[in-house]
Amino acid sequence: MAVHFHEEDLPEGVLADGPVAVDTETMGLITPRDRLCLVQISDGKGDEHLVRFAVGSDYAAPNLRKVLADPARLKLYHFARFDLAAIEHYLGVTAAPVFCTKIASKLTRTYTDRHGLKNLVEELLGESISKQQQSSDWGAAVISEAQRDYAASDVRYLHRMHTILVERLAREGRTELAQAAFDFLPARARLDLAGWAEHDIFSHM
Repeated sequence: MAVHFHEEDLPEGVLADGPVAVDTETMGLITPRDRLCLVQISDGKGDEHLVRFAVGSDYAAPNLRKVLADPARLKLYHFARFDLAAIEHYLGVTAAPVFCTKIASKLTRTYTDRHGLKNLVEELLGESISKQQQSSDWGAAVISEAQRDYAASDVRYLHRMHTILVERLAREGRTELAQAAFDFLPARARLDLAGWAEHDIFSHM
C-alpha cells in the first residue's frame, strides 16, 4: 500500500480497470469561490493517488479527466454531491456513474443519524480513521504527510464499503431507490452550482 503524489495530472496507466474511489479537497465549501486543490483517486487495489492543483492551474489534467468522465467506470464517493460539483466546475467533466456511500448509508442504516465517513469505517469495517486534517490549508505550497495520509484515507475504504452497502440495499429492498438517487446526483450538483444549493425545488414552499 502506498500513497502517490502527483502535480496537475494523474500519470497514464496507473489505475486498474473497474470502479474508482474519488474525493476532493478544496479551499472551502463554496465551490465557485473556493478552488479545487486536490483530487484523490484509488482503484481499490491498495494504492491511493493524490493529484494536486496549484494556484492559477488551468485544470487541463487530460488523464484524470479521461478517467473521471469514463461512463464505463463506476465512481465511488462519500457525499458525492459536493465532489461532483467541484469536479464539474473546475475540471469540466461529469464524474459519473455514481455510487454515494453517504446516501446508501442513509437508506440502510436508518437506526442511526451518524453517516459520516469515520462512522461508516468504524461500523462496517471495524477500523478507525482520523479527521484531524479535515479543515487544514489545502492550498499551501507544501502538503504535509499528515494531510496526504488524511486525503488518501478518504478513498482508501470506499471499495470495501461499497460491497457491504450494495448487499444492505438489496437486503432492505432499496436498490432501485438508491440507484435513482445516484443517477440524479450530477443534476443536483449542477443545481448547487447554479444557485439552488440551499433550496429544495421539490418542496411546496
